[in-house]
Amino acid sequence: MPGVLPDRAIRRLIDAGAIAADDTILPEQIQPASLDLRLGTTAYRVRASFLAGKGKSIADRLPEFEMHRIDLSGGAVLEKGCVYLVPLMERLTLPEGIQAVANAKSSTGRLDLLTRAITDGGEEFDRIAPGYTGPLYAEICPRSFSVLVRPGQRLNQVRFREGEAVLGDKELRNLHEDQRLVDTDPVIDDGLGFSVDLRTSTPAGYRAKPHTGVIDLDKIGHYDPAEFWEPVAAKDGRIILDPGAFYILVSREAVTIPPGYAAEMAPYLAMVGEFRVHYAGFFDPGFGHGAAGGQGSRGVLEVRCHEAPFALEHGQIVGRLIYEAMAEAPEQLYGSGIASNYQGQGLKLSKHFRNP
Repeated sequence: MPGVLPDRAIRRLIDAGAIAADDTILPEQIQPASLDLRLGTTAYRVRASFLAGKGKSIADRLPEFEMHRIDLSGGAVLEKGCVYLVPLMERLTLPEGIQAVANAKSSTGRLDLLTRAITDGGEEFDRIAPGYTGPLYAEICPRSFSVLVRPGQRLNQVRFREGEAVLGDKELRNLHEDQRLVDTDPVIDDGLGFSVDLRTSTPAGYRAKPHTGVIDLDKIGHYDPAEFWEPVAAKDGRIILDPGAFYILVSREAVTIPPGYAAEMAPYLAMVGEFRVHYAGFFDPGFGHGAAGGQGSRGVLEVRCHEAPFALEHGQIVGRLIYEAMAEAPEQLYGSGIASNYQGQGLKLSKHFRNP
């Protein structure tokens, strides 16, 4: 059956050697519909982001861009505004017909830590061709905060799929009728639209401060939010986004991902405004399913404004969820027996911060 491969199928790929690693792959790396990827021991400071390009390897291209290399073994700081390339511990020998897509993990996105997977011969970020054989790399660009990283940390994840199983709008409407994907009237147009909530929460969101200390990614629930974030108040259901600033906001809708499906956040339309939702992370099967109150979980939005100040209004559509069928049922669901940091969430910073 075509669709996204669940945890049990990922284990089969590992057992078959299609997914291998320098160190043993840990059980906690395997999520309901994805595999967490781990940083290796070396980071290359590069002068620009780049892709290998057809027929070329990252190793071939690296001398064109490398400035210096950093040993991560004892921990090292990746500085805000710089671009780094880190070989990952995992490598792939995918069977024909199996492709993969990568994305930043939720906590990575909430730190405005741009993290993208690249491959040998790759012509797109975060897209891994069917049958790909070779190493994996993470391009990392801290945009709001400098971060302290170590080998083995998991900043991005990869999802495997066989065939195409994206739900069309008609299928999505039928699924909503059957399982109620959002707690409002759905906006379905090339995916399930979601909007921003600027009336319910106090504050309405958070804006990253421009001059802060380093965040150690191993420290959970450690940092005082006031040292890194300033609260954003909405007036009459509106905030003005500042160019270049990074915001944490929350969706108006509470979302549910039924157990037989997975979803990915995608941008809406560039024409709706000069901003972008930094769509980090996948939505695993079970997200919002069985959450407190039975009404789903709200999505946290990582928003960056571009060239001009922009007035963002309560209820404005800012992104969409693309639903896909699972190839088979996962053994575990998000929030059920696994370390799921954001089940039942509202407006919430990354797990590194204490609750405001």
